[in-house]
Amino acid sequence: MPAIVRGGRRDSQKPAPRKAKGARARSIPAGKLHAVKSVGLSPGATGAAVAALLLLGATVTLATGGRAQELSDAVGVITGDRLADMGFRLAKVHLEGVSPEALPAVKQAMGLYKDQPLALMDLGALKLRLEQVGWVKEVRVVRLLPDTLVIDVVERQRLAVWQHNGRASVIDAEGGVIPEADAARFPRLPLVVGEGADQGAGRIIPQVASRPRLMSRVEALVRVDDRRWDLRLKDGSLIQLPATNEDAALLRLDQLDQESRVLELGFARIDLRDPDVIAVRPRDGATVAQPTDGGA
Repeated sequence: MPAIVRGGRRDSQKPAPRKAKGARARSIPAGKLHAVKSVGLSPGATGAAVAALLLLGATVTLATGGRAQELSDAVGVITGDRLADMGFRLAKVHLEGVSPEALPAVKQAMGLYKDQPLALMDLGALKLRLEQVGWVKEVRVVRLLPDTLVIDVVERQRLAVWQHNGRASVIDAEGGVIPEADAARFPRLPLVVGEGADQGAGRIIPQVASRPRLMSRVEALVRVDDRRWDLRLKDGSLIQLPATNEDAALLRLDQLDQESRVLELGFARIDLRDPDVIAVRPRDGATVAQPTDGGA
């Protein structure tokens, strides 16, 4: 496996003293590249060598009729071996944008190994393998000859843990499940429960999270009949939200809390489903209905 540098800057490399006019030798730290070969090719000579080898493959393909594919494949293997002999072997991988949780799955999908021929590596196939990883939203792969790959990953944003049918899964902001993520490792993510909670979480969680006093008390956001939400608090209280205009209902709750500190005093249930009335049931079981500003 080539050396992997997570999120780090690319190694700065200063040119060695000139050996001859018009030719520069690349200085490669031996400690970082281990036993990787290095040849003193100038940039012009390197480009010419690569172009000549690739042109050879194209020429054979054009000149052989029905045997074109077979001979082209053979030339491709020879070309790759020749470039590898010239020093174009994989020694370093700069991996950027990958979290520690996603790193094992990403490394497995990469399938790279030290001294792998680099010049003719199929970057499209590598990109496709990485895009199959559940953690990965986007990926960009860049080859830096003679010996380096840069892989820049954009991960899917972890939004919540979704509990449904006895299973717990980590979901992203679009409600997609991240298969490789172990829900038990993310206890600080909000918990959403029930059918449809995965698809609705991206809208309701930001509304609740923008109210820290409320969010700090929420144990779970429960989807009811895939229509509306109940907020179950850590002390056992229940807040019932309407099927529409949840933010307006939460604003009414904000006003009630400012007036009576109801979140601190505790309650059994607050029913916000009626836009004109807030029904508060204290823990003793009695229900107190309080009209809102727009009620009678």
